[in-house]
Amino acid sequence: MDKLFDKYSLENLEIRDKSIAQVISLKAVAVPHSFGRNSKKNLGKTNVNVVERLANKLMRGGTGEKTSGKVIRTHGRMQGKKLRALNIVKEAFGKVEEQTKENPVQVLIRALEKSAPREDVTRVSHGGVSYQVAVDVSATRRLDMALRNISLAALMGSFNKPKSLAQALADEIISTAKGDVQ
Repeated sequence: MDKLFDKYSLENLEIRDKSIAQVISLKAVAVPHSFGRNSKKNLGKTNVNVVERLANKLMRGGTGEKTSGKVIRTHGRMQGKKLRALNIVKEAFGKVEEQTKENPVQVLIRALEKSAPREDVTRVSHGGVSYQVAVDVSATRRLDMALRNISLAALMGSFNKPKSLAQALADEIISTAKGDVQ
């Protein structure tokens, strides 16, 4: 039986949200790195371990646009550095386990369930007039948006601050799992 980072068990994890449970992959792997094996397949990202997907989202960098009054640009410091992103996630999981005394993968799943949006707004044009309409969000997009929001909040929490990215990611996962709206 493989454990994630040779520490954390991926068995007996509870996923309460049934729609997200279909697209979260919790394959038992020691190191969550698939080398893009599923990237060309239709819905291939549903076969990628959720921890690897979090590391992939961390690699994308900042927004490059104003977010809460400031521009977050990492200038590509994390792009393409998968091992560095995995080490940050591993360190953050250690801090999550230390603070919550729980399996950090379970805490991450709880955070994803709480932060995944159920509705989104899209623009509809009808007769030259465009207006916003609320639509339901698919499970894959819900998971993608939750992972992106958690990683972006961690980047913003550590940008130009003494706090490390691993500590910011751990704090973000814990606060999101608790349901904190901050």
